[in-house]
Parts: sequence; C-alpha cells; structure tokens
Amino acid sequence: MIERYTLPAMGKIWRDDYRLTLWLKIEIAACEAWAKKGKIPPEAVDVIKQKAAFSWERVKEIEETTQHDVLAFLTNVAENVGDEAKYIHLGLTSSDVLDTSLSLQLIEASDILLEKMTKLIDVLGQKALEYKDTLQMGRSHGIHAEPITFGLKFALWYDEMRRQIERLEDAKEGIRVGKISGAVGTFANIEPEIEELVCESLGLKPAPVSTQIIQRDRHAYFVAVLAGIASSLDKIATEIRNLQRTDVHEVEEPFGKGQKGSSAMPHKKNPVVSERICGMARLIRGNAQVAFENVALWHERDISHSSAERVILPDSTIALDYMLHKMIQTLEGLRVFPDQMLTNIEKVYGLIFSQRVMLSLVEKGMSREEAYALVQRNAMKAWDTKVPFKNLVLGESEIMQVLTTEEVDALFDYSYHTQHVDYIFKRVGLL
Repeated sequence: MIERYTLPAMGKIWRDDYRLTLWLKIEIAACEAWAKKGKIPPEAVDVIKQKAAFSWERVKEIEETTQHDVLAFLTNVAENVGDEAKYIHLGLTSSDVLDTSLSLQLIEASDILLEKMTKLIDVLGQKALEYKDTLQMGRSHGIHAEPITFGLKFALWYDEMRRQIERLEDAKEGIRVGKISGAVGTFANIEPEIEELVCESLGLKPAPVSTQIIQRDRHAYFVAVLAGIASSLDKIATEIRNLQRTDVHEVEEPFGKGQKGSSAMPHKKNPVVSERICGMARLIRGNAQVAFENVALWHERDISHSSAERVILPDSTIALDYMLHKMIQTLEGLRVFPDQMLTNIEKVYGLIFSQRVMLSLVEKGMSREEAYALVQRNAMKAWDTKVPFKNLVLGESEIMQVLTTEEVDALFDYSYHTQHVDYIFKRVGLL
C-alpha cells in the first residue's frame, strides 16, 4: 500500500501560532534568567508563567494597527498577564526573539529531514545488496560504455547520501545559536549572562558576536546544504527517468491500480514522481541563491532578508521533506527488469569489450596507437554491418597474429567487468 505524504510534522514548525509559541518560550526564559540575576521578582515570573498566553487571531488584529508582529504579540500577551507584563521583553529587541526562535525552528526541521534521510539510506543500502550482481550497461554521454551492476548505482547513491547527512548535521549545528544581545548586539541594556542562561535553557549556544541579528551566512549555508540534498535526489530521479524511457525500459516507477498516465494515450506510464522531484530541486536551488543574497545587509541590520526568509525557509524544508518521502516511496516500489538490462547490453554486438581487446594487444607488445586503430576499425565495422564484434576480431588477421582463439574467447567475459564489485561494496561499508 502506498503511504501518502502528510504535512503535519514539518508543517507544524512553520505555523504562525507555533512560531509565537516559541516566542513566548524565549520571553519566559529571559524573565527566568533576569529573576536569577535579581532583576525581576520571582513571584512576578510565577505570574507570567501562569498567565502568559496569546491568541493568534488577536495578534493579527493588533498587528493591523501596529504593523509590527512582535509588538502585536507582546501587546496581546500583556493583555493576559496584567501588571507583571512590564518585565517581559526587558532589554530585548525584536530580533532577539525572531532569530532565536528561527534557530529552534530550523533545528526541528533538520531533525525531521535527518530521520527521513536515514530511512532513505536504509532503502538504498537494501537495494544495493539486492542488485549487487545484476548486470547492467554502464553509459557515458548516454552511450553504452562498459558493464556495471545495478547495485553499484545504489551503492554510489548510498555513499553520497551519507555525505549529505554529515553536511546537514553540520549545518544544523551551525544554526544552533541564539542571540539575546539587544538592539545592535552590544548588550547595552541586557547582561551577557542573560543570553547564556536563555540559550542554555533552549539547547542553543550564544552567537559569539552578533549585530541586531544572527549573521545570515549561517542560514545561507543551511539552505545551500538543503539544495545539495535536493540535487542528489534530482540525480537519482533523473537516472530513474532515463532508465524508464521506452527504448531503455530497465526500471519503472510504481504505478498504482487505477492510475492514469495520459488523458489521450491509455498506454502511457510516465515517471511523473521522478519528474516532480527534479522540478522541486530547481526551486530549492533557487532558494539557496536568495539565502546567499541575504548575507549582505546594511550596517548592523536591515529587513530585506526577513520577507525572503518567510518564503524560502518554510518552502525549502517542506519541499525537501516531501521529496525525501516520495523518493523513499519510489525506490521501495521500483520495478526492475534484469532481463531487459541484459538485452540492452547485447544490443551493441559485443563492442563493450573493445577496451579489453585493445589492452590485450598492447600487453602482447603492439603499440597503443596501432592497437587502438585496429580495434576501432573493427568496432566501427560492427556498428555499420551489425556483425558481432567478436566475429570481426576473430576474422582480423593482424589481431589473430597476436592473440589465439582461446585468448579472444576469454576476453569476451562479462565477469571480468564485475570482479571488483565486492571490493567496492566493502569499501562503501555495505559488506
């Protein structure tokens, strides 16, 4: 049964009411820190913790007048808390709350993505082992090259996705910073220890130095890593699309009962999910460009990054979450046709052994240039005449003066090309 993608886990992180819940958590943490320093009476903090609340509808209503989201939020919280609200947001600037909460959101988003990436790696590893010895045509420039195994493709994707996990973990740690240092980051109206206490309570590290904001090179790197992961998924999806082409037809995406491929052509089964993944990768790569544009702001801060981030950060994390879900689903249900893979190998009249014939001639003492010319001449003849390349080699007097019939027979052996597959799998860690 195909599991449908549902948004709640990732979508919840970017809901407006959840964002304000994080704001309130930060504000309360700051009040608790001030109380430890003796600046706020402990009983006032108790009242704040009991009464502090907000209504998203009320915040939106206030913002219609204030045109400032944080002030609207603080006004609504004050309506619920009463006189003790004077201690809330003490010494803070809006970006202390905005940027610290954004870090918390991105950490949560990272955890969801890492969980899905771990599942994807498991699927890639399983498929690599399943098809470790399944012979397939290797292609370069879209042209038949030499045999590989289908499992090697999965092993390569498995290894690449492990690197992407390491990058996302690094980006997650890079964004695990908070900032409670005031209007331009100088702690003029708030003590550095308050920042340390707040960050510790939230599981964050204080940014070593900041302006009014946490510096956007951190966010740019984060989105760049998301774009890199999306590009790896794009790579896998592009390969599936190519292998599903009618003239190749070595794999097929899952195609459910009742699914339709075309409104006009009932026979169509198109790689639509893989195409969707490729398209969404382009969006995330575009968002990475925007994230880099956000690094350079005026002086200690302007607001040009803010509006862009409200789009690119939710969109990139949600899109990648969806892409990972669909890729796992596609690979788990992928239809594979080993017989067609072998048929495709045999379409080129044995030309895949051309390099081995050439190298054997060189080993026997022939110059590389002469060997290349001899082999190429017969290879081109095989293309033109559709006569098996091995027959032409056996009929080529200049070659047979150097090689015996038995040696030529031994050269046309598929296992020669796959003899080191186990070694590669061990190096990747799959065996």
